[in-house]
Amino acid sequence: MAEPSKVIHVRNVGHEISENDLLQLFQPFGVITKLVMLRAKNQALVQMQDVASAVSVLQCYTSTQPTIRGRNVYIQFSSHQELTTMDQNTHGRGDEPNRILLVTIHQAVYPITVDVLHQVFSPHGFVEKVVTFQKTAGFQALIQYQSRNSAVTARNSLQGRNIYDGCCQLDIQYSNLEELQVNYNNERTRDFTNPNLPAEPKGRSSQPSYVDGAGMYPLPTGGAPGAFPQMANHAAIAAAFGGVFPPGITGMNDRCTLLVSSLNPDSIDEDKLFNLFSLYGNIVRIKLLRNKPDHALVQMGDGFQAELAVHFLKGITLFGKRLDVNFSRYPQITSGADTHEYVNSNLNRFNRNAAKNYRYCCSPTKMIHLSSIPQDISEEEIVSQLEEHGSIVNTKVFETNGKKQALVLFENEEQATEALVCKNATTLDGSVIRISFSQSQAI
Repeated sequence: MAEPSKVIHVRNVGHEISENDLLQLFQPFGVITKLVMLRAKNQALVQMQDVASAVSVLQCYTSTQPTIRGRNVYIQFSSHQELTTMDQNTHGRGDEPNRILLVTIHQAVYPITVDVLHQVFSPHGFVEKVVTFQKTAGFQALIQYQSRNSAVTARNSLQGRNIYDGCCQLDIQYSNLEELQVNYNNERTRDFTNPNLPAEPKGRSSQPSYVDGAGMYPLPTGGAPGAFPQMANHAAIAAAFGGVFPPGITGMNDRCTLLVSSLNPDSIDEDKLFNLFSLYGNIVRIKLLRNKPDHALVQMGDGFQAELAVHFLKGITLFGKRLDVNFSRYPQITSGADTHEYVNSNLNRFNRNAAKNYRYCCSPTKMIHLSSIPQDISEEEIVSQLEEHGSIVNTKVFETNGKKQALVLFENEEQATEALVCKNATTLDGSVIRISFSQSQAI
């Protein structure tokens, strides 16, 4: 196997596979600086911004076979450490003015769709095509004008401006692509020169929206840069995170299903995974992959909750294994005998007061918080319930609004995580206890 490189070699790239198809395959892992199609060899070379991004690609697709338009493609590190040939099909940021703009949205607190981008960019000329890419590290779009002059005017006028007040800042560069290929007209891709293109396959909503567990909020239309209508409900959610989502959280992701790998198959089950992932959103269903015992699929209530789970759980240690959490290529988990359903579970935390629950989202800590515990519970009984999972450093039982609660400090995060996944929703002296991570560092 070649040494790690930021250049990835892709094989079995059939004639039906376009540049945009490859961009969408690799975009979730970071910025793509160059893309060269080797049509004569059915191959392609993709250069990521850094080696770490390329390593993430290989790690993900080692356990999951990447497929484009029904065709399996095979990836490996290239022997090239960097692409120097500026092929006419190379995609990336360029200094030469071009009619296609590469737009990066920083601090993307609110959803950005094709319609929003068209409202922002169309005053500067006729926009022919828009293609957006959603990824865990950020949000980008390619915008094709009818003329190069329009693109130059748009870049000069909009560079550095915000779509909404105080957020969604535009970083605009020229792309090296010559033509965008658009196959569907929907909220993510649009060909304004061909209104007869179909929408994406069934299962996609045509109304851009944001689901926070308490309701669905449609995206408003109209306005100009810096003067778009404020979305109070989105602002309330963002306020739970101090006004801005955590790094890497876009609020625009529409992939709800996660692939969890490197599990300990001797210790894990669906209910334990539920106890962990339900801290970040409602769980629809969970499936352990019998042919890969250390893998599981977890379907969250919506894409935003899935982003939270990836952000806070990727790389944590559970039962001696370092978990890898990524977005699955499957849009949902099919119900079946080997699938556990949780959509109607009263243990889902985000059916009410979702914004309040978001405020408590955090990575695993050494401290867990117990609620719904019996009124006459003692610290000794709590220790007895949890001590099999690790060394308990300190405990505290207290009362808030007439309800007994407790804090338990373990020696490390792994012990606290194990206690949470094993003991959440268990019975303690007749009461079903609820456990979450505490952001406090000491009792």
